Order: sequence, then C-alpha cells, then structure tokens
Amino acid sequence: MSDVREVRVYGVNHSPWVQAVLLGLHDKEIDYALSSLPPLDTFSKVGVLMPAASFDGGPWQLESADILERLGYRDISNEELAMVQRAWRGVAHRVDSVTAFWGGFARAGDQSKNPIVRTVRNFIRPFVTMYFFLLINFSRRFIMAPDPENFGDQFLELESKLASAGPFLEGEKPDTLDFLLFGIVQCHASIYVPPITAMQSDDRLPELRAWIGRMQVHFADYPYLYSGVYFAPHSPPPKWSSAFDRLVFFLGTLTVWVLAPLTISLAVLLAIRNLRK
Repeated sequence: MSDVREVRVYGVNHSPWVQAVLLGLHDKEIDYALSSLPPLDTFSKVGVLMPAASFDGGPWQLESADILERLGYRDISNEELAMVQRAWRGVAHRVDSVTAFWGGFARAGDQSKNPIVRTVRNFIRPFVTMYFFLLINFSRRFIMAPDPENFGDQFLELESKLASAGPFLEGEKPDTLDFLLFGIVQCHASIYVPPITAMQSDDRLPELRAWIGRMQVHFADYPYLYSGVYFAPHSPPPKWSSAFDRLVFFLGTLTVWVLAPLTISLAVLLAIRNLRK
C-alpha cells in the first residue's frame, strides 16, 4: 500500500466497522480523509450504511473486512467474522438515552479541514443520526434477540482464543480480527452500553482486558480511542468537535425534526430497503 496517495473514507467513528478501517489505516500509517456523509455512489446503492473507502479516486469499496484486505491485512473466514459479530450484543442500548445518542453524534463532528464543507456536512449529518436512531430502535423491537442474562457470555469465545494466541488475536501484530473486535470495543465505549461493565468486571475475561490494554498501548496516538476512559492504561476521550460545529449540528437536528414527516419517511424507506437486502 506504499504507493497509495489518497484514501477517502465515509463513516462516523462510533461505528465498529468504520473504526476497524480507521485502525487499519492508522496501523499502516496511511493518511486519509474522513467524511461523515455518504458519497452519492454508495448512497444510491446502500443508503447511509458504512463504511466505504476509495483508494486514489477509484470505486468506493464496501465492507470493513474487504477494505482491510485491500490494505494488505488477512482475509478472514465467515466463521471468524460471525465470532466477532457475536461480541456486538448490547449495541441496541445505545438508544436508551436520546440525549446521549444525539450528543455522541454531535461531539463526533465532521472532520473536513474546509470550514464550509464541514459546516454543510454537520448541518446535514442529523439525517444520518435520525436514520440510525430509527434503525436501532426498530431492530431492537422486531429483529434482535433479547438481551442475554450476562453480557460477559458473548466474549467467552474470544477469551478462549486470546488465551492461546500471541499478544494479539492474530499473533505478534494486530491484524483483521484485532481491528474488528477493537472496533466493537470502541463502539461500546463511544456511547456507554452494558457490555462495557461486563468487560470491566467479569472474572472470566482477564485475557480480554489484557488484550484491550495492549491494543490501547499499540494505538496510543490513535485519535478516536474511546475505550481509554474505561480500561487501563487510561486516556482522555477523543477531542470533541468545536462548539460552532455542534451548534450547526443541533440546528440541523431542529430542521430534521421540523420536517419530521419527510425525514422520518425517507429514513424508514432506506431502512426497509437495507433490511430487505
């Protein structure tokens, strides 16, 4: 990947799959431009689902595991991907608090260095927030299985793998599985959900906590590290967007709610289309 000159990524750093891609790029020391709004090419195909990445102006590529493979990391099996996805239980609790959910998206503002572009994107971003707020609530009510009795149970498979692995899931260096799982940890930590408490205190998960600590050391200068608030070695949360950017976001939020019949209808149509796919 040393010959790559430009990487563009669409997504928000609350998403575990976006986090996985950003972790891989950071690990490879590849510069990238992160946009919080979908490119028209992917929006027409999959709506606001993320991540998407474009290399040197090429076609937008979807799916975090495929993007990581494009970066030179290992192609994982469907069974391994399913194991990682099973560690995502509890994500629906992100919408337990409306203020925490919308506030989290406000703080993770658009990253464009162009102030005009950043302002426009932050004004439009509340529609993306609305989409995911409705999608998670709908999935929680009609699709997702009930919460397990103990959220720690979902990490036992990974705990066992870590007990027989190197310092990382993939051996001596982090690779695809590490990025995907650590992305889920960042997702859980970005807007607090109950699995965080299980990871912190479950006596059955010492290897998981030790691995999180090693990943945090490895990514000590990574700008979107949420887990350092909850796990040692501790570190501050990611830098908030500016007060002005948050104000623009909330003005956009007000507009989204004023136009609720239109914006909710469009969000629901997109969600139904993607759920069918």
